[in-house]
Amino acid sequence: MLTEADRNKAADTLMNAERERKQATQLTTTFPDISFDDAYKISAEVTRRKIAAGAKLIGYKVGLTSKAMQRSSKIEEPDYGHLLDHMLIPDGAKVYHANYCVPRVEVELAFVLGKPLKGPGLTLLDALRATDYVVPALEIVDARIQDPRKIYDTISDNGAAAGIVIGGRPVGPMDVDLRWVGGIMYKNSEIEETGLAAGVLGHPAMGVVWLANKLGEHGITMQPGHIILAGSFTRVVFAQKGDTLHGDFGQLGGVAVQFI
Repeated sequence: MLTEADRNKAADTLMNAERERKQATQLTTTFPDISFDDAYKISAEVTRRKIAAGAKLIGYKVGLTSKAMQRSSKIEEPDYGHLLDHMLIPDGAKVYHANYCVPRVEVELAFVLGKPLKGPGLTLLDALRATDYVVPALEIVDARIQDPRKIYDTISDNGAAAGIVIGGRPVGPMDVDLRWVGGIMYKNSEIEETGLAAGVLGHPAMGVVWLANKLGEHGITMQPGHIILAGSFTRVVFAQKGDTLHGDFGQLGGVAVQFI
């Protein structure tokens, strides 16, 4: 466990890295005694500072939803980060590559809540009932910490959350079998990754369930209008300056972003 002063120093490190677009030394190197609790408190402190400066919380992201990723990160459950309003990017927008350290893109489904959702003890049906609609999304992830990162580094770094692009056709959460929604990631018109939403904990809404139950342990309720990125069902694709990343979700349409 770290002291509050150490956690504040870690938050300073992450804020500076994001502001300067320059990766920082791993927190696990600087603070070898860091714990999971410390990591989430550091992430929450960075988010608190940003909200105090005028940002608005618009939702959350879930990461590490595949067993393979959990094993590689030496963790037995997903992780999560916060989504803020400045991260929301219009479909088809051009974004500056220089605004990120090492941008990468993932294919996901975004769940937009219509009702409050608070755990623990929630089920898949609870999450589906609380969801207003589901829409295709791309998540831009950006590591503000150098490789090789440990899970404590990633959690502290807000789960690497950096941007969210929403597009395509919204659907009701029970209007289609979300497990069989497919995603194809194109980079400059060439296929880079493919996957099925069932790869997210067996059903993408299970990412929402896990998150609501996890936050509920700390007395946090997800609110109507919150966007929940339920977890990627493809591997990340690195984005270079000039690249266009396009996610094709079949009957749900597509969503794209270009780095300039």
